Parts: sequence; structure tokens; C-alpha cells
Amino acid sequence: MKVGKKRKEALSKYDNTKSYTLLEACEVLKTISSTKFDSSVDIDVRLGVDPRQANQMVRGVASLPHGLGKTVRTLVLCTPDKEEEAKAAGADHVGLDEYIDKIASGWTDIDIIIAVPAVMAKLGRLGKILGPRNLMPNPKSGTVTLEVGKAVNEVKAGKIDFKVDKTGIIHTSVGKVSFDADKLSENALELVQTLHRLKPSAAKGTYFKSIFLSSTMSPSVNIDIKSIQGI
Repeated sequence: MKVGKKRKEALSKYDNTKSYTLLEACEVLKTISSTKFDSSVDIDVRLGVDPRQANQMVRGVASLPHGLGKTVRTLVLCTPDKEEEAKAAGADHVGLDEYIDKIASGWTDIDIIIAVPAVMAKLGRLGKILGPRNLMPNPKSGTVTLEVGKAVNEVKAGKIDFKVDKTGIIHTSVGKVSFDADKLSENALELVQTLHRLKPSAAKGTYFKSIFLSSTMSPSVNIDIKSIQGI
């Protein structure tokens, strides 16, 4: 496989065979990121679980202390009495039937959908569209609620929803390259500690198999799991 000039340059700036602390990894990422835009910083955590088993599914939310550094596009599906509350909180789109029809036609230009419990029955037919994109509202992630205003404020402030994929990996963003390294590190630590608290009792053996940080189009940086506090 041919390695591009920018990737060669990035790889020359750190030791990709070494494991780093979260803070060190964030410092490395800021050095090796070469995009002209403000790249997202992503974390990949391989867990020792079997997602095919219901009692080993890992899903939850984390409130990143320094947010994601990006605008989170929100859609609130609700009854008319909740529309003003959602709009006042800053929801980008608010409504019901018109948006359900729009999604059924292929529109998914949103990051989070929040819904009140009374409308969830109407979303059943959208499962094949919303499910693969992790957009289906879920009570466990706080996106099915009567407190739509509070939910909108939380996701705008940096609350993220994550779910282990079929290979046992959690993949999500923890900020932008423009963040200070310590803020990126604190965001990543919050996610990892949240995953630790969510460890299924049925999961046996090593829970955290590997953790990597990367930015858009950059090589990945291996994290020394033993160096992470609280896990």
C-alpha cells in the first residue's frame, strides 16, 4: 500500500509502536493533524464484550466537559404543546408528521432526534432508516423524554450517545484538534470512565481491549490503558 507524503510526515513525528497516556496522545494528534479544516478527534475503544448477547450490550450517554466543538443539529418530534419549549431551547427542527414523511423520503440531515413518548409509535416505520444511523430516539440515551427543552440543551452542550457496534467497538468523537490537549484529554477520560461504569456483569475477562485516538485523516495513536485513571 502506497503511503502518501502527508502520512509519512505525520508518522515521522511520533512512535506508532508506543502506547501513550491520553494527554500525550492528544498532544501528538495536534502535531500530526494536517487538514486545512478543524478536524474532529475520534476515539475507538475495543471492548471485551459480545454485542450479540443482550446482556453484554454497551450503550449510554456521556456529557463531555468541554463539548464537541461543533454545532449539533437537533430534530424534536413532539406534540404541539411541546413545540415552543423545544424551539426556546434552540432545536433546529421541530414538528412531527411533516418530518416523519421527510425522513421516510430519505432526509437524515440531522445529528440527534429527540421525541416525546407519545409519538414513538409513529417512528416504528422509520427503523430501517434511523437504526443504522444511530438516530432512533431511545429512553436509555435520554432522547425519549417529556423534558424536550432540557434534552436539547444537554446535547447542544456536549452530551453524546454511544453504542457498541457488532464488532465490539465504541466509536465516537471527543472534540476538535483546535481544543487544548488537556481539554481533549478530559473529554476522552470522561467517555472511558463512563464505559467503565457501564461494564456488563456478564462480560468476562479483559474489558478494555484497546483504545486509539485519531483525527480526521491522521494516523491513530495507541493509548496505554493502564495509565487511565479510574478504570
